[in-house]
Amino acid sequence: MALVVMKFGGTSVADPEKIKAAAAKAVREHKKGNQVVVVVSAMGHTTDELIALAHKINDDPPAREMDMLMATGEQVSIALMAIAIETLGVPAISFTGPQVGIYTNGVYRKARIRHINDERLREALGQGKIVVVAGFQGVTDDNDITTLGRGGSDTTAVALACALKADVCDIYTDVDGVYTADPRVVKNARKLKKITFDEMLELASVGAQVLHSRAVEIAANYGVPIHVRSSFKDVPGTLVVKEAEPMEDIVISGVAYNRNLSKISLLGVPDRPGIAAEFFGRLAENHIVIGMIIQNVGTHGLNDISFTVDRAEEKKALKIAREACKALKAKDVIVDSNVAKVSVVGVGIKSHTEVAARMFAALARNNINIESITTSEIRISCLIRESEVDRAVKVIHDEFALGEAA
Repeated sequence: MALVVMKFGGTSVADPEKIKAAAAKAVREHKKGNQVVVVVSAMGHTTDELIALAHKINDDPPAREMDMLMATGEQVSIALMAIAIETLGVPAISFTGPQVGIYTNGVYRKARIRHINDERLREALGQGKIVVVAGFQGVTDDNDITTLGRGGSDTTAVALACALKADVCDIYTDVDGVYTADPRVVKNARKLKKITFDEMLELASVGAQVLHSRAVEIAANYGVPIHVRSSFKDVPGTLVVKEAEPMEDIVISGVAYNRNLSKISLLGVPDRPGIAAEFFGRLAENHIVIGMIIQNVGTHGLNDISFTVDRAEEKKALKIAREACKALKAKDVIVDSNVAKVSVVGVGIKSHTEVAARMFAALARNNINIESITTSEIRISCLIRESEVDRAVKVIHDEFALGEAA
């Protein structure tokens, strides 16, 4: 008997027919003799609609109340999913995040899971029930409802899989696996049979939206394999595992992009020790996630510091930057909302010295200007104009022949 966690995203439970189809998948897994936990997101665009509703009342609604509001979307989904499973003749029970014992810190809208009390969940599984759990939400020690931020249902599913020592965590979505590039942008993008945790983590962190980076990080830490699968087609997906063999000839696994960025620059910052720590400390205190950081070589005792944030965080980050500008006696703050990031990811980067040169040359041949560069052992990222993203992804994908059969 295996223990399987199955997660269905918003598009996979967008209407009653899709909920029934997802329920049928869970029942099939249960009839194989496996224990099954189903994690669901809110239906379709419910969360976006709830956020829009709140903003019709208040442009800056309290974060605690936003979590109370947004958590209601998943409560609808879990009840409907449990009803659909029961209709197919298998006992089911639904739990919200707080009911199933998902405890988080108190950072509203971006909470992180601290621990999971799995007693109630294991009891239900022991009774032969399919357990349906609300993704995206948890509870603080003070019994306040929290939400986990973007991709939170992925995080819930993987965290439960780790807590239960599940054999696999199946992530059902509207794509049938992880591709070498976004198939909507690159027509000959190729689906990968396997990819390593490290590669998937890098792809997720630089814009690939198949899995959320926090979910991949948790899976990697606990060694729980993830299977990215289609909700709508019964075809093999992509396995995300510790190692993907054979790997000797694989240099680049994929090209990812993020067009949802803003670049904020603090100009004329005094060049003295501690300035960067103070400035970025202010951003950290406000739980703003920083992407790229660029600091120019100081001249005449002054530096320019730039950083990227998700565009949704621009307003908040800009306010903090302007406050810091006055406190640090910097000259000015400017914002650029027309930037994007394109990245190549692959374990072969650390042992193939020509990757960066080929990537930069491909962009140069197509007159795509690179504004800044960051790297890790298995990733190279370039900041470019947002209008150039699609073209940049295509030329890089072609440069490394990622569309050809492996």
